[in-house]
Amino acid sequence: MEKKETRKDEIRIWADQYPEVKRWLAKLQEKDQSAQSLRTFCQWTQKSPPELLELKVKDPTANKVEKLLDDYLAEEVPGVTNSIKFHISTAVKSFFKHNYADLARASGVVTLEQVKPYHKLVKEGLRRLWTYAQNQRDRALITFVNSTAIAKETLTHLKWKHLEENWEKIDLPTINIGSEFLKGHGVAKYKGVRQITFLTPEAKRDLANYKEWMEGKLGRKLTMEDNIWLETYAPYKPLSYKGFGALSWQLSRNAGVPWSWHDGRRWVNTALEGVKINPNWAKKIRGRKVRGEDSPYSQPLIEQLRETFREAVPLLEFTSERQAIPKEAQERLALLEEEQKAIKRQFGIFRKTRHIKPPEDEPENEGGDCEDCNHCQRLVGEEDLAKFLGEGWKVVAALPSGKIVIDR
Repeated sequence: MEKKETRKDEIRIWADQYPEVKRWLAKLQEKDQSAQSLRTFCQWTQKSPPELLELKVKDPTANKVEKLLDDYLAEEVPGVTNSIKFHISTAVKSFFKHNYADLARASGVVTLEQVKPYHKLVKEGLRRLWTYAQNQRDRALITFVNSTAIAKETLTHLKWKHLEENWEKIDLPTINIGSEFLKGHGVAKYKGVRQITFLTPEAKRDLANYKEWMEGKLGRKLTMEDNIWLETYAPYKPLSYKGFGALSWQLSRNAGVPWSWHDGRRWVNTALEGVKINPNWAKKIRGRKVRGEDSPYSQPLIEQLRETFREAVPLLEFTSERQAIPKEAQERLALLEEEQKAIKRQFGIFRKTRHIKPPEDEPENEGGDCEDCNHCQRLVGEEDLAKFLGEGWKVVAALPSGKIVIDR
């Protein structure tokens, strides 16, 4: 039976006619949609891609292609939305750029308005998304993206070698990604950019479970050069850009929770803002260029980033229902603990590991000073203070807990 030609096949046949188009598409992640957008513009101008390039190269200052693009975008075409025009403009300018005949920046400008609000993520929704995931890979992906803020395109390239060595034994493992896998692919202003991000404990747990599960399916150990995210059926190819798109749609549908991979980036950024992280440090974690700073990042800086990221972990994790302690409360508790330690060191309280017993449980001290301070110092409540003052005891310190240190 003869195979029926699809629209996708038709677009690929059209693109394969022109070396200029094939050269351009080889550099892109999303080839079919880009080819279709360029083809639409070519049909409107009634010119082939080589003819359009010649129009630009022959007289660069005349800006004939730019004017054609602006005229196309200004025309009201039934069924062609602003979003479609935006993609066509982007594809046309990209085609010229990768054939070394850049169009003027002022041409092909399309304003996109945010029609739908961004998904408002809450822990209960993410927990439902994770609970409804159908396998170890999908659960690991959900916690992974909502921990690391790694973009969808970067996920397609991620290998086990990008994880910190012995990551399974590290509290908050680092993921260190070079600029070639990030926005801009290390070209021009994006040169040297790195993404330094981390796994929360729950993301590390799910990733370890997924790795063990996938090795069981493969019948071998995963190597450092293996892609992390694979299809769950033979021959277990790396999950593609389109595959990630289809998977996020499926996960959302199964759980009834609107969610995309980019929502994971917003979740991480919101948590970082919640702990008042330095905006430049947040950019490092999200893999964005920091103005006035070069990469790569030194190991001491990575350790600083790790400790800062640690503060955001309670806000990032969602698979259990434990309540996150606000940063201000954590700082107050730590301060009280340090105050207590300082007072105990100052007055020699708890010189040994045993605790001071309540006054009523202790015998009277007949021998004056004692080695363990239990008879020369006591820790009492305010209600008992008058009694001991009458017996000759003196107040030496009042603790934040409300207890009072007295000394004979």
